[in-house]
Amino acid sequence: MSADPLSDALAVASARSVFSGGFTAGGTWAIRLRGRDKLKVNAVVRGGCLLLREGGGEPVSLSEGDVVVSDGRQPYVLCSAPGLEPLDSGDVTMDPETRMARLGQGEDVACVSGHIDLSRDSGELLRRALPELIHVRADAAEAPVLRWLTGQLVGEMKTRRAGVEFASDQLAQLLFVQVLRVCLAEAEGLPPGWLRALADERLAPALRLMHEDPGHPWQLEELARAAAMSRTTFAVRFREAAGVPPLTYLLNWRMSLAARALRQDAVPVAVLARSVGYTSESAFSNAFKRAVGVAPRRYRDAVRS
Repeated sequence: MSADPLSDALAVASARSVFSGGFTAGGTWAIRLRGRDKLKVNAVVRGGCLLLREGGGEPVSLSEGDVVVSDGRQPYVLCSAPGLEPLDSGDVTMDPETRMARLGQGEDVACVSGHIDLSRDSGELLRRALPELIHVRADAAEAPVLRWLTGQLVGEMKTRRAGVEFASDQLAQLLFVQVLRVCLAEAEGLPPGWLRALADERLAPALRLMHEDPGHPWQLEELARAAAMSRTTFAVRFREAAGVPPLTYLLNWRMSLAARALRQDAVPVAVLARSVGYTSESAFSNAFKRAVGVAPRRYRDAVRS
């Protein structure tokens, strides 16, 4: 792997995109959107509206050019004003050609939506590292790139030209990279996880070592030395940022790499075991089963069937 943990994590948990459409709206209107356990992306391309989280919290005011990303765990409502009964997105009639719906009266507001699907292994680790809602305002440094990528993704999914699946996947990867970069720039708002640890400049050297050579038998003392800390200080700081001890993080990363290899490659399990730091196939198989719930060979058979 590389010495860039962000690139590594994205490579292991490939993003898959779906442009679900969008809507124009005016007057009085409200629509409920569901992420369905995927990252939900909304870009306001005209006008403005409110975002209400069904789990509670203050309304979020969205303006033209804003982009929001939800972790997909809870539905939320986009609306002209609070207190309105929302239509469910599944009940809204969409134009089959433009893939846009009409809400209320008029076209003062236009919004496009989509989602980013992450694979079940490192994808879940990535999603848990994100806040419930990411709001990138139109005047943020990253906003123009996010708007351009969203526009390109919408264009690909609407026109369905040759190579649309490949192009859309690459755009989704770039979109997700920008979202993660936004999070890294505002790390104090992140929950404990690998992304918050990566944003910590003191911990980043140790993370890079584990990603650059995951098969090395890293010890706590080596990692603490790379971070220029004592073992105790490093262990406490790492756990506070990442949510797990350093060697547990390393174990989780090794299992994510192994799961990807089992899904995509035909490498023998014994060879795979050595590549992620295990001297015997049985030791690796036991560790993988504890982490994933099934033995490596059974996992490979299941995902390929």
